[in-house]
Amino acid sequence: MLCTRKRSCALAAVASNLSGDRLETTDYVIAAMQRAPYVTATFFRRMRFVGHSFTLLAVSFILMGVLAPAASAQFFRPAQPPMKKASDLIRRGQPGPKVDKGLESVINQDNSRVLVSLSKQRAYLMVGDQIYIDTPISSGKRGHETPRGSFRVMEKDPDHRSSIYGDFVDRSGRVVRSGVSTQIDSAPSGTRYLGASMKWFCRLTSGGVGMHVGILPGYAASHGCIRLPSDIAPLIYAKVKVGTPAVVTD
Repeated sequence: MLCTRKRSCALAAVASNLSGDRLETTDYVIAAMQRAPYVTATFFRRMRFVGHSFTLLAVSFILMGVLAPAASAQFFRPAQPPMKKASDLIRRGQPGPKVDKGLESVINQDNSRVLVSLSKQRAYLMVGDQIYIDTPISSGKRGHETPRGSFRVMEKDPDHRSSIYGDFVDRSGRVVRSGVSTQIDSAPSGTRYLGASMKWFCRLTSGGVGMHVGILPGYAASHGCIRLPSDIAPLIYAKVKVGTPAVVTD
């Protein structure tokens, strides 16, 4: 009898708390199960709302943890030094040409010889063991490597033009297509082939490889020839003759 009264009092307290919306979670669940169906539905809607709120809160914390460091790095990273130009890096790795003026009166076409180092991208005009000219070069790129070996100057031409590489030009000499190869490309109608300039050319092979003026980017970039600086090529040209030995090594 005493127990029944205690249960009635407890239920009355629950009902009283429900009417004032001041329930603890456990009491709320028990009371909701004892109330009308629409009250129970209201309870579960509230619980779903709470669950969604916690989910959104958790996602917000996760995003803050992931994005905050990236945003901080983006807006607060230390200033980076400006990138160096490729030409600056190339000049650093390619010392300019050197000419020993003391050997100018000693070296001539009868006692000179040429030595080319592909790994160093340097060429040397020598008399005996002494170096008269030490100059940067650009040799053949991959697929068009400059041949190694011992050669002799076969031909000299101060205003030579390539028979393979050049441009297609119109009647007025205007370039229509540049950088063409006669072995691959066909001239468009109304154009003609104009070989690339190879000034101060000294031929080393029957296949057309030789030394001449060309662009020096600081690495092997030619189609096989040995490119020289424009101010050095005429000096070498003047000190060699047909028959001058030239050695190309690694």
